[in-house]
Amino acid sequence: MKLSQVAAQLYTVREHCKTAADFGASMKKVRAIGYTAVQISGVGPIPENELVEMCCGEGLAICATHEPALKILDETDAVIERLHQLGCKLTAYPYPAGIDFSDAAAVETLVSKLDLAGAKLRAAGLVLGYHNHAIEFLKFRGAPVLEYIYAKTQKDNLVGELDTFWIHYGGGDVVDWCRKLRGRLPFVHLKDYGFTKENKHIYCEVGAGTLPFERIIAEAEKSGCEWFIVEQDTTPGDPFDSLKQSFDYIRENLVPPS
Repeated sequence: MKLSQVAAQLYTVREHCKTAADFGASMKKVRAIGYTAVQISGVGPIPENELVEMCCGEGLAICATHEPALKILDETDAVIERLHQLGCKLTAYPYPAGIDFSDAAAVETLVSKLDLAGAKLRAAGLVLGYHNHAIEFLKFRGAPVLEYIYAKTQKDNLVGELDTFWIHYGGGDVVDWCRKLRGRLPFVHLKDYGFTKENKHIYCEVGAGTLPFERIIAEAEKSGCEWFIVEQDTTPGDPFDSLKQSFDYIRENLVPPS
């Protein structure tokens, strides 16, 4: 992994990206930390050309996005247009909101729609990923739903955007899942897993929790990972401080010296 492959998921600083002015100020902070790429997610209704201008102005590439789940499935052409405007190849289905994983028909419909949407994006030169949480580890026909999703979609139509925290929280092995998606894993979310003295799980800065990131990154690289995207759903203080703590740990401990 190169430091230039490490990106910041802007969902982490979503409360600081609601307006164009705030977004511009936030990109300055993200770039000052050392990041050279971002994933667009959780930002306010800012025109695409302005997002591009502000990111480019700070030397930040837009490596990926998250788009609304229903828009990906039902308004795929609009997603394609937005990605082209952003100059971005990768996006991900963010969360299966409203999907009843105990309903076989609902699962089958979701998987079919993901495959169709992914085919449309692929024809437009784009790539659709699936961003998992823990709910996909519910069993469906004897295996986790997440396995069914990847088994029943073409690998060229749907790739993985594995979230390290949620894989672990759901009971999966992150390293093993990186291996399962060999050749199908262009991006991952680096999010550490920790817990409090009250035995409650918490989101942690990379390196502050329990996940074996050296092994995770090594296996992800074998699977062709292009982008290692730092995300933290909630932070104990200033989210920019958490992004910096993660970036500094990655730079000092996980990136080989050049």
